[in-house]
Amino acid sequence: MSADVEQQRYDLVVVGGGINGTGIANDAAGRGLSVLLCEQADLASATSSSSSKLIHGGLRYLEHREFRLVREALREREVMLRKAPHIVWPLRFILPHQPHLRPGWMIRTGLFIYDHLSRRDSLPNAKRLKFDGNGPLVPEIQRGYEYSDCWVDDARLVVLNALQAQEKGADVRVRTRCIDAREIDGEWEVTLENRLTGGRDTVRAKALVNASGPWVESFVKGNAQRESRYGIRMIQGSHLIVSRLNDDERAYILQNRDGRIVFVLPYQQHYSLIGTTDRRYEGDPSQVGISEEETDYLLDVLNSHFVKKLGRDDVIATYSGVRPLCDDESESPSAMTRDYTLDLDRHGAPMLSIFGGKITTYRKLAEAAMQKLEPLFETLGAPWTADAILPGGDIDSRAAFAERLAREYPFLTTDQRERFASSYGTLCLRFLEGRESQAALGYPFGAGLTQVEVDYLIKREWARTSDDILLRRTKLGLLFDAPQRQALDSYLEGHPHLAGHALNSAAV
Repeated sequence: MSADVEQQRYDLVVVGGGINGTGIANDAAGRGLSVLLCEQADLASATSSSSSKLIHGGLRYLEHREFRLVREALREREVMLRKAPHIVWPLRFILPHQPHLRPGWMIRTGLFIYDHLSRRDSLPNAKRLKFDGNGPLVPEIQRGYEYSDCWVDDARLVVLNALQAQEKGADVRVRTRCIDAREIDGEWEVTLENRLTGGRDTVRAKALVNASGPWVESFVKGNAQRESRYGIRMIQGSHLIVSRLNDDERAYILQNRDGRIVFVLPYQQHYSLIGTTDRRYEGDPSQVGISEEETDYLLDVLNSHFVKKLGRDDVIATYSGVRPLCDDESESPSAMTRDYTLDLDRHGAPMLSIFGGKITTYRKLAEAAMQKLEPLFETLGAPWTADAILPGGDIDSRAAFAERLAREYPFLTTDQRERFASSYGTLCLRFLEGRESQAALGYPFGAGLTQVEVDYLIKREWARTSDDILLRRTKLGLLFDAPQRQALDSYLEGHPHLAGHALNSAAV
């Protein structure tokens, strides 16, 4: 590699391809900065794909008086419904009530505040419910409440921000690790390593953004060799996936005797998603996995509310993630703040480190990050992301776009149309254009996944492995058996695009 390429200069190098890193890279690129984003694994491969997949204000945060965070999150809920109607949609929550838990007056007060703390453009008010014993809940539960929040495809939210950042000129590099960052003449010299080829690249940057999530503190002390003014506590959150527990598309929020809550969410038509737990975690964040105690805890909460009783054998799949919360010295993990802290270190070359945060407020976090960095860049553009539709989101609604696909591509199955509408929006037209039959979509790997979609994900969305495709890009992993996955692995191993320099960035 030539010397001039090795010393390519950027305004900003962002380390970390989760929701905070891609959100900041996107915002910065749209304001005219030259940006490089590097991610050591796949986009959204850690915390950002292990969430409860909700855009919500955080009803339980009201108990901890985090009114600023809840108000900001509720406002962002409305913003996200406009920005990404293909991957964000309204969800009604049923909150069953039992007398021995939080008193009714407290719940009614909390829901009233939740409804009125911020303006709502489309979501309906909370209301009381009475149960007649014929539903999925145990007959002892006779009343409850219903309120609104939103669902999000968390991993696709990350990918869409990376796509938009690239459209704005950002250099997005996946499976590229920052192995060293040192100060030279008031700037950062950053050494990057391609984890698939072993090749190294050195770039210069005016400022460095450390958005490495659970690794944020270790990056400051190790890679950048500085002292961290803030610490993190890693909090493990785990989820179970089981067969669908209720016939409709409503979610449940269950109050446990210990004061915690557990969500039961409709997931991928056939399943229910149950979570999350809150326990301190020590160790490598990339090796986190559900414990037997967490499994039993979630099943116990579920079985105390639902008629259908489940055991470990009913668990189809699990996933766990580590939330890097800013250490506020709270004794209980549940009481730790989900708010974010931004630390700009200007003792030498500027480095901004991101502590905490939640997926709902990622866009506001990015704006706050740019506000911190603004004094460093005289020509920084104005905020722009609030009104900018994310790639593929230029649709009226998922249902309307699915109907359009039915008219224009009548050979698509119902499942394909609905999945394309709720994962890609108009982005799917890039691989459907000109196709007139299922056969024209190429080899069928299974569950509606075909060759043209896989090729698109490789060339445009940085997918490299079957996990990238099945777990994070399409959510089809639960529907694939071992031979189908092996066929996909074999296709990827022989794909001509997955060689040499193409491993580093998606095709433009």
